Amino acid sequence: MRTLMVSSFFALIALPAVATDYQVAMDNYLETNIRSWAQNPVLVEAISSQNQETNGLGQADVDALDTQWRAEVGTGGSALINDVLNNDAAEFLRAQVEASGGRITEVFIMDAQGLNVAASSATSDMWQGDEAKFQMTYSVGSDAVHFGEVELDESSRRYQAQISLTIVDAETGAAIGAMTVGVDADSLM
Repeated sequence: MRTLMVSSFFALIALPAVATDYQVAMDNYLETNIRSWAQNPVLVEAISSQNQETNGLGQADVDALDTQWRAEVGTGGSALINDVLNNDAAEFLRAQVEASGGRITEVFIMDAQGLNVAASSATSDMWQGDEAKFQMTYSVGSDAVHFGEVELDESSRRYQAQISLTIVDAETGAAIGAMTVGVDADSLM
């Protein structure tokens, strides 16, 4: 029993070191592999365009869209989901996933409300505005970055970490939305 307690203690001490290693690896991956395309004009234009459409939505409207999305995920015939998956920005995101050679598991961009604009594949919900990936980026400002915990992604059955960052308007420097990139955890270490 004492051996189990001692080894458990040392395992707990090592957890912050592992978390720090992942944080450093995610920061490196962001700087060397994501920043170069994160502000691509096709992404900025897609977010700006959707912001014009969703600017006046209230929380009840956002909740209704999210409820509709959740009900339609996996049905194969949703106009709401198809609009997010079938646009120029989504094609660009899928190209980034493909170019990563398996390191990127998913990518999606969100508007100023936290609603999906484009995605490489369907997400489980449409509204990200209630999650840290959006709250710790768009709401914080133009240079904000958020590194999520390493978690098992249910759809891919792979461990991934999410790197999220604010997307800005190139002309004004103002935050217009956010992007989340899922990165295969094994490829980070």
